[in-house]
Amino acid sequence: MSSSVISVVSRFLEEYNSSTSTKLKVVDAYLLYILLTGALQFLYCLLVGTFPFNSFLSGFISCVGSFILAVCLRIQINPQNKAEFLSISPERAFADFLFAHTVLHLVAINFVG
Repeated sequence: MSSSVISVVSRFLEEYNSSTSTKLKVVDAYLLYILLTGALQFLYCLLVGTFPFNSFLSGFISCVGSFILAVCLRIQINPQNKAEFLSISPERAFADFLFAHTVLHLVAINFVG
């Protein structure tokens, strides 16, 4: 059983490294970073408490929103989805991502107080 899991994971990693572009790998690394940051914030909340609850909510919602925006960026710049996003260039998708990220963080900072 464990050898089949190891073989599946190794094949996945080989195909991911060979067929995924560098841009998508950078976005995937950013997604992993955001996921770990959100998990650490939630773990901290469970262990220490939620005394400044607005701060926890603001940080956690910022992580969730950033993850969603990055997934949308990944979908838009993926060459396999080019037929669905004909009118959106990768540069335009990145500019939309930056604008939405700015608005998200302004709202998060405003929510803290």
